[in-house]
Amino acid sequence: MKPYQNRIVVKVGTSTLTNELGKSDLRCFDRLACVLSDIQNMGYEVILVSSGAIAVGRNKLKMKTQPTSMRHKQAAAAVGQCSIMFLYDKFFGDYDKTIGQILLNAEDIEQEEKKDNLINTFDALLEMGVIPIVNENDSVSYTEIESNDRLFGDNDMLSSVVAVLCRASKLVIFSDIDGFYNCDPRLHPDAKLIEEIDKIDDEVYKLAGGAGSRRGTGGMRTKLQAAALATSQGIDTIITNGKNPAALYNIIEGVPVGTKFKAQ
Repeated sequence: MKPYQNRIVVKVGTSTLTNELGKSDLRCFDRLACVLSDIQNMGYEVILVSSGAIAVGRNKLKMKTQPTSMRHKQAAAAVGQCSIMFLYDKFFGDYDKTIGQILLNAEDIEQEEKKDNLINTFDALLEMGVIPIVNENDSVSYTEIESNDRLFGDNDMLSSVVAVLCRASKLVIFSDIDGFYNCDPRLHPDAKLIEEIDKIDDEVYKLAGGAGSRRGTGGMRTKLQAAALATSQGIDTIITNGKNPAALYNIIEGVPVGTKFKAQ
């Protein structure tokens, strides 16, 4: 089935939504809500996949260190998800937009009946002008947080799965760097941004490196895996810096921003 040309999935990560102290970056929430609301006003359907629940919950619960036990991670996720949705509701509300929360487990995708119901829910929300905000259901799901044998892995892959399910034409992954480089720009100041990649092969994976920022869970390799899935299903995927959500205007106008992985 062909993608809907006016349907976009945007993924924003923990490192974008929080500052170095682990607290919510309110200006980022506001800028993101403003741009996504404006893009919807232009006739696009927008789905937001948002991380950040555990990090925000940890701060709200005044945990001094990153939670390591399952029960503390899930407690932080439960508290943080409420805080994040409160902020989204407030800032999107400022732009007269309605949001809806969708929390997913792997079985929602793997079981055919549940998957069909999920697709119908997305379609209904979008038809009513609602902006769905998606996250993994970390407060109750063990496999999504801990298991190595999991469908999503992290929200980079979740955003790709959602883009495929919802037949989006574009997947935009907001990162804490400007795109995909020929080496890690945090370690190599002379690293060069690669503006367009036709095919994600072994050579591209070798350039990806390892872990991401200390507040998030996903590095560039997971973003490549997400891009590989999306592009294989005909979805253009763009990785760019989440601190500048206004880059979305350039993306929908076809102006080069960050790194574009071309749909296959």
